[in-house]
Amino acid sequence: MRRADVLLAAEAPLNFDVLLGFTQALALTMSVAFVTYVFLIVVPYLRHKPRPVGRPEAFEWHFLVPCRDEEAVIGDTVGYLRASFPSAHVWVIDDDSDDGTVAVVRGFHGDPNIHLVRRHRPHARTGKGDALNDAYRTLKLWMGRHADADRAVIVVVDADGRPAPNCLEVCAADHLFGDATIGAVQVDVRMVNAGVRQEGVSRWRRFFGGLLVRMQDLEFRTAIAAIQLSRGVTGTISMGGNGQFTRLSALDSIAGRVGQPWRGSLLEDFELGVHLLTAGWRTGFTMDTHVHQEGLYSLRRFLAQRTRWGQGTMQCMRYVRRIWASPHLSTLGAAEMMYYLAQPWMQLLGTLIYPIPLILLAHRATTSPTEVWAWFIDGAWILFTVYGIFGLLPFVLWGPVYRMRCHPSLGLWRAFGYGFVYAIYIYTFYITSWRAVIRLARGRNGWTKTRRNTERITPKVALDR
Repeated sequence: MRRADVLLAAEAPLNFDVLLGFTQALALTMSVAFVTYVFLIVVPYLRHKPRPVGRPEAFEWHFLVPCRDEEAVIGDTVGYLRASFPSAHVWVIDDDSDDGTVAVVRGFHGDPNIHLVRRHRPHARTGKGDALNDAYRTLKLWMGRHADADRAVIVVVDADGRPAPNCLEVCAADHLFGDATIGAVQVDVRMVNAGVRQEGVSRWRRFFGGLLVRMQDLEFRTAIAAIQLSRGVTGTISMGGNGQFTRLSALDSIAGRVGQPWRGSLLEDFELGVHLLTAGWRTGFTMDTHVHQEGLYSLRRFLAQRTRWGQGTMQCMRYVRRIWASPHLSTLGAAEMMYYLAQPWMQLLGTLIYPIPLILLAHRATTSPTEVWAWFIDGAWILFTVYGIFGLLPFVLWGPVYRMRCHPSLGLWRAFGYGFVYAIYIYTFYITSWRAVIRLARGRNGWTKTRRNTERITPKVALDR
């Protein structure tokens, strides 16, 4: 054997060990940083207490309900909003529905507080933001030039949304819209069908679908709510697509000459928050009230929804310069928004980094099983234990937190079980991040409505998908 071959053979294990150690250290560092972040946001979440409410009659409330083929749910939603908030106006935005959505809304023709905004193709079905912009411009014309835009609050609700009866008085509180610097408020989101299993499907699909809806409820009511509370410190509370309350004067300040406060991103709610915050408005979040929405039983529909959200987040990277240049955001606030915008890209990176130690170890185990076993029993098992704990803990703990904060009657072991399922549930975001970046690369930026659980697929929807 040549001397060069001997040296190469001697250096190979060293290079392997160095690469394995580096990737393990990098993966472990990312996990520890995430564990620390989770614990920092859990404590304020668990210590939260309700705050005093305000006077809703001090404001004028307008509910915007975007609709596209919502015949099955829109009647009940409009009826609920009118019964629960009799002084509010309800603006139903029909995005050129093919079903009987318009006919259902016209059935309320005797109610002066119900308004129908119709859109027609080819200018319809271009995104939720465009539909909301049409309603905004129609509302401005209806209110007139001398309307008090500071008193008017625009509430975006999904076609199946159910805001809690106390949401107006909570949002009118002194620390929310009672504060003139607050431009928008996001309320807590809950799944109305959590604990409700599907009928007419197999036992396995019923179990899986119910568990998927429970994970969505756990995610919104614990992890997302805790993140929103922590953003109160950084001044970067973001908006959601459902239960979004915005002062009309705040929308006016970012609408521009064409009257478009909502822009073209697939994540129009976060994008709205970026424009409000960089324009100098403050945003708020409250867990003292909530809005109910329908959780998805179907994994396919869930992945399609989260792919759209992930792609929308990637699109919002175009606002990086705007965020850093804004004098209204602190350095900490800008860094927090950068962290959020980087998450889909970090998930892509994670899918490349995290498997490397396991792949290298598997390769080494097949070539030198005796050495790997000796290495493992000599102390490497401790590293794997720590790696596993730090990898699972940030997700598993949300199960017991969900029990403590949301469902005290839930058994402790079931709560831990939910935590482990949630850890698996989170891994779906690695899939949706790749799907999102592939859609971006292919230039597929169209907005697709997420179908309801009771809505059957049609050839037209299948093509959109």
